[in-house]
Amino acid sequence: MTFPRPAALVTAFCLMCSAAFASDRVTLTSHDGLIVLSGDLLSYDGEFIRIDTIYGRLTVNGSGVVCEGAACPIPGFYMAELMVSGSGLTGTDLLPRLLEAFAARKGLMFVRQDEDATHFLYLLTDPATRNPVARIRFRVTTTTEGFADLVAEQADITMAFREISDAENARSVEANLGNLRAPRRSQIVALDAIAPLVAQDNPMTKISLADLDRIVSGQITNWAQLGGPDTAIRLHMPAQEHGLSGLFQSQEADNDDVLRITRHTTVAAVAKAVASDPAALGIGTTSKVGMARVLPFVGSCGQVVRADVAAIKSEDYPLTAPHYIYTPSRRLPAIAREFLEFAGSETAQDVVRAAGFVDQSLEFEPFSMQGTRLGRAILSTDREVGVSDLRRVVTALQDGSRLSITFRFEDGSADLDAPSRANVTLLAKYLSEGRFDESELLFAGFSDGQGGASANLDLSRRRAETVREAVAAAIESPEDVTTKLVADGFGEVMPIGCDEDDWGRRMNRRVEVWLRQR
Repeated sequence: MTFPRPAALVTAFCLMCSAAFASDRVTLTSHDGLIVLSGDLLSYDGEFIRIDTIYGRLTVNGSGVVCEGAACPIPGFYMAELMVSGSGLTGTDLLPRLLEAFAARKGLMFVRQDEDATHFLYLLTDPATRNPVARIRFRVTTTTEGFADLVAEQADITMAFREISDAENARSVEANLGNLRAPRRSQIVALDAIAPLVAQDNPMTKISLADLDRIVSGQITNWAQLGGPDTAIRLHMPAQEHGLSGLFQSQEADNDDVLRITRHTTVAAVAKAVASDPAALGIGTTSKVGMARVLPFVGSCGQVVRADVAAIKSEDYPLTAPHYIYTPSRRLPAIAREFLEFAGSETAQDVVRAAGFVDQSLEFEPFSMQGTRLGRAILSTDREVGVSDLRRVVTALQDGSRLSITFRFEDGSADLDAPSRANVTLLAKYLSEGRFDESELLFAGFSDGQGGASANLDLSRRRAETVREAVAAAIESPEDVTTKLVADGFGEVMPIGCDEDDWGRRMNRRVEVWLRQR
């Protein structure tokens, strides 16, 4: 950081001497007296002081300055103040449990105080001194409001049940909070999935994603249109601001009464209502199924995809929906940084599972478990993809195990999607920890079946190499990693979804990670 000359600083400060002195105004002076900064105190994290000056918002090491003013922090009496805002599903069940586990791990006492339907706070206290360590307040509403609070500096952390939008990210940049899509500005704390829910005695056994889209948009209103009984579909959905229906291609019809849509404040309420009504269909999540039942998806080629843990972890399920935490590009208090690190730890994964969500712990599926996929691959062979292509993929993978981490791309783009960008950081972390030392990771690229087989093969190779390079670049100390990273592409062999469906093609465009012994 380059400061103006001391004389310029003093002059600038004196020009403001006639202004009213605000109660949060402080003056920071370096120990040698050469640098003087004056401004409104924005925050103090126990180490660094953040102030709003005529030169902009600056963060200064508190140990290197003398602070003068009524708002100056008192040494030894610091208590972190944090505001967490956003998704009700993330904030009601998931993050409070993680925070309580974090406090217990640090040996801190915690007390929860509920204020109203959307606000509660946690007070963390050091049991040895009885001094408060942190006060963390939650505002549990929607992802959209969480991002708005962050931009307005009414929140330090945003809980999100979707990726930040282009418009929200642009507002973040304009507010000097940084690009929230940049590395380390977000992390996934748990995995979830949007799912169609029915009662246990509903006769339907599966549904296509296209038909679910038509139900949401009002084109299908009776179970008979899907081969079921001649009964009107009673659709249950969360309130529109939850954004779950935004994952469907069509827009919802405006008139809920015409479609017999019943709105609920929570996804748990959706599941409860559906469980007692055989004619009901709910749009909910796999984390809040209750006594209802999840309908598997079926593709136009007859391929069925179930919302099991393995499919959600690998994003082979088409409506996987992670729970994110977003933080601005400014320094958070030390205890907040420690909590964010804990949220990605192995210990935290036990908490995630206990709360009903899908954790991010690594799972390994040996090649011997790939029988179903190999069968599909054999059935999908044609004039361009033959036995030799199958033989090559079997030779490459037969001695390995597939990791639950999979990489996919934005629609119509070579850019990784949001979960995959988070997976880059996660896999690089595992490599830095020596998780795969003396082994080999193969980044295996696959494509959909659109276009020529040769072009698809080249595309799958380029995507695999792109992911390999991204992971390698994210490793903090690459010189200490003994894992060999290689990339190869196999084109349209071993499809996961039906190429006749948009979502099937998206599932097929992927880069898997295979662990092989060297």
